[in-house]
Amino acid sequence: MRLFVSVDLPDDLAEPVADLQAEFTEASGLKFTDPEQAHITMKFLGDVEEGRLPALERALSAAVADADIDPVTVRYGGLGVFPSLEYISVVWLGVKEGGDELTRLHEAIEHRTTAMGFDAEDHDFTPHVTLARMEHAGGKELVQDLVRERDPTIGETRVDEIRLTESTLTDEGPVYSTVESFPLE
Repeated sequence: MRLFVSVDLPDDLAEPVADLQAEFTEASGLKFTDPEQAHITMKFLGDVEEGRLPALERALSAAVADADIDPVTVRYGGLGVFPSLEYISVVWLGVKEGGDELTRLHEAIEHRTTAMGFDAEDHDFTPHVTLARMEHAGGKELVQDLVRERDPTIGETRVDEIRLTESTLTDEGPVYSTVESFPLE
């Protein structure tokens, strides 16, 4: 099973995400994510044997308890890229409010999952929603201009859980399904 831990955006933010992506449609080289599947990846786990699921679920439940975060309002806005404006591989929507709580939650998840033998992240955590991946630099200048000039806010939601999510790769793109949910308390 190909798994990651996510904070999923609610259905009512899919349209604002799609509208924001539409601003980038003239930038050649971008492959857009499905706005109906918009999420923040809290931790990518990769291929996980099904037999490890019970221990992983216990670890994620413990991570939520460790982080000790009440449900939090997250406001989505701002644009950015990874790794840099000079070399763009990912275009993303940021978090304007609630990022500190999400970072604390990520750190607890990271601690518990690396203790289980999952790979540690090799970069600092930036809570974000991936809008597109850049497959070639044809539209790089337009992306750079939009990221520098735009500071959108697309909405907010109350985050009250994290999810263990399975990603099934298909010819049409990845399909996500929730394996288990872990409520914030």
